[in-house]
Amino acid sequence: MDASPTATIAIAATFFVAGMVKGITGMGLPTIAMGVLGLFMPPIAAASLLVIPSFVTNFWQLVAGPNLAALISRLWPMMFGIAIGTVAGSRLLISGSTKGTTVGLGAALAAYAVLGLLLRPVAVPNRVERRLSPFIGLATGLITGGTGVLVIPAVPYLQALGLAKDDLVQALGLSFTVSTMALAIGLASGGAFQGGSIVASALSVVPAVGGMWLGTAIRGGISVASFRRWFLICLALLGLELIVRALIR
Repeated sequence: MDASPTATIAIAATFFVAGMVKGITGMGLPTIAMGVLGLFMPPIAAASLLVIPSFVTNFWQLVAGPNLAALISRLWPMMFGIAIGTVAGSRLLISGSTKGTTVGLGAALAAYAVLGLLLRPVAVPNRVERRLSPFIGLATGLITGGTGVLVIPAVPYLQALGLAKDDLVQALGLSFTVSTMALAIGLASGGAFQGGSIVASALSVVPAVGGMWLGTAIRGGISVASFRRWFLICLALLGLELIVRALIR
């Protein structure tokens, strides 16, 4: 892994901005980190870097919510699917097939952004939630394992369950925490972690937490709806750039 001052500054800045976005919106750290880091390093290296800061910030978000036991009882089939799918999907990252994983990452980023911008909120009926949750979890896990992006289709699905605001933020924290732990297991089992990447990932916690603290502090002073809209536009452009860059290599 490149340990030059320029690379170190770029990594720290990436995690600080990603942490700030997470502090404001409740999500986005792995998505932004994978998207930006993927511009100058292989996806497997980017995924290895994000594991520890992602786990720390997501666990913070998880335990700060009010209804952890109830959410686990409701969402465990989805979490089980995420865990299985992520470990299985991580083989794609470990294989070193960077073109495919970069295209997958770009597609996941663009799809999430477009869905967030264009689609009206949908509701998942209670009668189908229990049957649908494992498949949503498995699909999320496969995408997470193959690209390092934790949001598709978990975030739109959780939003469609009609959870209260605080419960939704905590449910996102639960989903992201399970995804991060499963991704770490998948990468470690494939020998993707090296001493340097573990140290760099641990050090990345500092800017990530600093950014998350700042984002939480300024959340009340800006229009979250406006911020989210421009964030999704930038995310879509970044996803498209990754796809084009991978295909023309």
